[in-house]
Amino acid sequence: MQATPQCLRPRPWCPWPLSAYSPAPGVRSAEVRLSRSRSNAPAGSGAARPGPERAASLREGGAGRARPLPAVARCRAAAESMRDYEEVTAFLGEWGLFQRLIFFLLSASIIPNGFNGMSVVFLAGTPEHRCRVPGAANLSSAWRNHSIPLLLRDGREVPDSCHRYRLAAVANFSALGLEPGRDVDLGQLEQESCLDGWEFSQDVFQSTIVTEWNLVCEDDWRTPLTASLFFVGVLCGSFVSGQLSDRFGRKRILFATMAVQTGFSFLQIFSINWEMFTVLFVIVGMGQISNYVVAFILGAEILGKSVRIVFSTLGVCTFFALGYMLLPLFAYFIRDWRMLLLALTLPGVLCVPLWWFIPESPRWLISQKRFKEAEEIIQKAAKMNNVAAPAVIFDPVELQELDSLKQPKVFILDLFKTWNVAKITIMSLLLWMLTSVGYFALSLNVPNLHGDAYLNCFLSALIEVPAYVMAWLLLRKLPRRYIIAGVLCFGGGVLLLIQLVPLDYSYLSIGLVMLGKFGVTSAFSMLYVFTAELYPTLVRNMAVGIASMASRVGSIIAPYFVYLGSYNRLLPYIVMGSLTVLIGIVTLFFPESFGVTLPETLEQMQKVKCSNCIFRFRSGKKPKDSMKKEENPKVLITTF
Repeated sequence: MQATPQCLRPRPWCPWPLSAYSPAPGVRSAEVRLSRSRSNAPAGSGAARPGPERAASLREGGAGRARPLPAVARCRAAAESMRDYEEVTAFLGEWGLFQRLIFFLLSASIIPNGFNGMSVVFLAGTPEHRCRVPGAANLSSAWRNHSIPLLLRDGREVPDSCHRYRLAAVANFSALGLEPGRDVDLGQLEQESCLDGWEFSQDVFQSTIVTEWNLVCEDDWRTPLTASLFFVGVLCGSFVSGQLSDRFGRKRILFATMAVQTGFSFLQIFSINWEMFTVLFVIVGMGQISNYVVAFILGAEILGKSVRIVFSTLGVCTFFALGYMLLPLFAYFIRDWRMLLLALTLPGVLCVPLWWFIPESPRWLISQKRFKEAEEIIQKAAKMNNVAAPAVIFDPVELQELDSLKQPKVFILDLFKTWNVAKITIMSLLLWMLTSVGYFALSLNVPNLHGDAYLNCFLSALIEVPAYVMAWLLLRKLPRRYIIAGVLCFGGGVLLLIQLVPLDYSYLSIGLVMLGKFGVTSAFSMLYVFTAELYPTLVRNMAVGIASMASRVGSIIAPYFVYLGSYNRLLPYIVMGSLTVLIGIVTLFFPESFGVTLPETLEQMQKVKCSNCIFRFRSGKKPKDSMKKEENPKVLITTF
């Protein structure tokens, strides 16, 4: 049984009860030190020991009068008299058949998220295009070949994508038998827009929403807006998913959001215009992130402590990357956007049978006082693991002792309560937002790289797997702010080097882009841990949720960083690289959270490093009266 909402690790998303999570192994800080059973008291002591609150009052000299304790102290005191969920279900083991089934089925349900999360790369791809010259126009072959102006781009001349020479004048010169360039100076000819539409190259894409609805030239702003509105849906979905799962249950919302993601993706196939496609895309974004979040919650609540760490890295993150890797494979063989969308929708249908294999979260059932249903799930798990289960697993009387505990109310303004806390909050928001900009801009920009767009997309997805592994290894042994600053400066630095690479060395440019993606992805996966460790118990969930919201804002504006490439090929990398290095340097001014006790109050938060943080390697020290050294806490990692 969980101890109390204040005593547990927060989940780095939008507001939902912290009671869903138990601490990671190895953490011995005050807010995660759960009690053992009351049965652990020495037998035959002759008299019952006084309760924790009563004992505390006696120690304070109350001689029979109980003094009221602060809310956090009451929380800890109540926890010391109750068994936690991990202890009650310890007989199941950590890695039995039941846990393996839950691990792989929930991870598999994440794969379609990789499809939909980056599908806009191919659905809204912009192929090379030029103004259409009608076949009925009476032009000689020479004038037809010279009807489009040439522009100098990246050191070479390319046809203008949005203008042509005025067709009436060109037809008149052709009728007179004049030759372009010899008899007529093309630089002096009047130009006009593409009045007869465009001709699109089919070398890469057979059809996309861009070619379907001519989202180029005057309407090219709609292409990045399509991706931005998808991430607006992600922002809304991340805000409501946790609350819905708290209200209606993890399992129901998991499959409901999978149905939303799959169903509305299918409806997009029948879009008759860009507006309809985009509105449906927003709803798909809401389902996409909600499915991801709820699957993470469900896995974290069912799996044991040690398995939960692996689930959050090798499970959730790498299976998302697996879906991302399969996206270019589908797109390579299916070049029509409607058929591609249909193919990406079908895997969601294959998840329907999982309803009969994935159970509801016993923790959530306990929070709803549905003890019998929770026991049935644990009994089935014990049978599947071939272990004996106690006759009575959860004691309702003991569990209901938590009902009298009330958490102090906190508000978002508490994150700006003091100047020190406000500085940490503002820097956290910038760190999350700019890191998110780098991650999504690099992911969405792969069609603009030299070489094969499908191979580049696959490499962009593949590089995420070692990035997650590297983040997990670094977080186990090294100070947070130094490793985050290091990988951010590394990622931004290699992006800035791209402008020095000659055009002939395109493969070197692609390699630098992938290294930049590696650094940014590693940093992104570390931010949840770092932010959760900086803030005290009462506002930790709110702080991580608000910071995660800032990352959604970053993903919304990321497509417009890619859009800068239409003006200059190197401009996106210069801007992204500069901002990434800048926020990496800012990270050095954060206090260090590695190896120190997590704070419980705003007053216990460390001070922002302002003077010595860059020149002295400091692991972070807390005031002696409030902080103690502890072992390295093992933490959860997630990227979305």
